[in-house]
Amino acid sequence: MRVRPGAGRDRVGGRYDGPHGPALVIAVGAPAVDGKATEAVRRALAAALGVRPAAVTLKIGATSRDKVFAVAGDVAGDVAGRLAELRDGSP
Repeated sequence: MRVRPGAGRDRVGGRYDGPHGPALVIAVGAPAVDGKATEAVRRALAAALGVRPAAVTLKIGATSRDKVFAVAGDVAGDVAGRLAELRDGSP
């Protein structure tokens, strides 16, 4: 994920072509202070994927704009498809 903190509104969707390949863009209104943006991203990602926020955990990137999250449960196929739609801008 590529995080854009301090955005005017929360938005999940779009593609960022970073050094590690394509990533989903998540913009949140929360500032990048004391983990507020990371928590807002976790909740926005959970809502976009249709899972409980508790099912989404940060794995890498606590202080970086580039983050890796894990989604718990038996949702791999659903999540992969939904992430592709969000990243590529499909409805």
